[in-house]
Amino acid sequence: MSSLSLIIKREFTAKVRNKSFIVMTFLSPLLVVAMGALIGYLASLNGSEKVKIAIYDPSAVLKEEFKSTDKTEYTDLSGLSLTAAKEKASVDYEGLIYVPKVDSLRQLATKVEYLSNESPNLDFVSGIEDVINEKLTKNNLKTLGFDYDKIEKAKTDASVHLSKFSGEETFKEASIIKIVIGGLSGYLIMMFVIIYGNMVMRSVIEEKTNRIIEIIISSVKPFQLMMGKIIGTSLAGILQFIIWSILGLGLFFVLSTIFNVEMGSAATATPQGAQASAEAMQGINIYLSELWKLPLLTIFISFIVYFIGGYFLYSSLYAAIGAAVDSETDSQQFLLPIIMPLMLGVYVGFFTVISDPHGTVATVFSMIPLTSPIVMLMRVPFGVPLWQLALSVAILFATFFFVVWFAAKIYRIGILMYGKKPTYKEIFKWLKY
Repeated sequence: MSSLSLIIKREFTAKVRNKSFIVMTFLSPLLVVAMGALIGYLASLNGSEKVKIAIYDPSAVLKEEFKSTDKTEYTDLSGLSLTAAKEKASVDYEGLIYVPKVDSLRQLATKVEYLSNESPNLDFVSGIEDVINEKLTKNNLKTLGFDYDKIEKAKTDASVHLSKFSGEETFKEASIIKIVIGGLSGYLIMMFVIIYGNMVMRSVIEEKTNRIIEIIISSVKPFQLMMGKIIGTSLAGILQFIIWSILGLGLFFVLSTIFNVEMGSAATATPQGAQASAEAMQGINIYLSELWKLPLLTIFISFIVYFIGGYFLYSSLYAAIGAAVDSETDSQQFLLPIIMPLMLGVYVGFFTVISDPHGTVATVFSMIPLTSPIVMLMRVPFGVPLWQLALSVAILFATFFFVVWFAAKIYRIGILMYGKKPTYKEIFKWLKY
């Protein structure tokens, strides 16, 4: 067996047999589900308490327009003086909507005030502005001789039917599914690259600090050692991803079965339950049908390919940094240039791919090798031409071979350097040796 295969086997075995690896492999899906449930629970608590708002409107111009709801309760304090109303509202209410007396309703566009002890919620302020705008619009239409009620009755709620040129019917929900799957895939790539890249770096630093590296490189070449660490750790990452995929599919089928049973029991309980169950099942079926229409095999294969390419690209840099420094503390100055492209890929993906997956910005960043593993994965659910995928992968792996070439030069020299913190200037000298 060659030296490279022995190193790969050693690194893979060391990672897989590690207790933390085993625990996190099976515990991570549960933590993700628990985190999602916690976020959903906290989101349901947000805004669950009824907010009490006072209104001071002595002219009775707007107070009838503010209707109490399950979340907001309005109380009229117009019978008090303005000073007394402010004092009472500051103690017993979240805030006070002050509508001053005006000569013309048009002046209300800029005269209404909201008083509170704390900064108000922007959505709530927008709601107040909507009420004022609607009141003024009604008044303007009445002044011009239009019947606002008839205009409201004339309004319609249009729904655009979506389909492809091939005749296949699509739904708006498909875009939501594509955004979720693409965003999740890109984010996972970033996290995997950072986590396993740091594993490679720590392994190099540990062996260098313990002086084991001096014995190892007497039997193998530094390049073989570096590649063995990178490939062995990547295989452990792929194994972990496959296990997560199997657990995720199993959990999905279990939850769907439980949901179907609950919907069936609700449907047989009452006619209202049957109607609600039918509506819920229809909505779920739409999402499931759109999910199965996605290029799932292409997404899965693309994830593996871009994980390998992105991981190899960045891990060679992590290995070079680990060889150049003596401790993790010294590595911090070199990690920022590595993490920045990953963060840029995430931001570009979320702010451009979601709005325009086939635009110039999204297409260019899906070709740049430092960001393509993230941005391209976010584009794949929306459908990417095969030539763009092939070109992006080719550029990614070509860049990987180039980066490995100069990372190996840093690794070869830095692995035996001790006691001195390297600078960018020194590392540049190593490249010229």
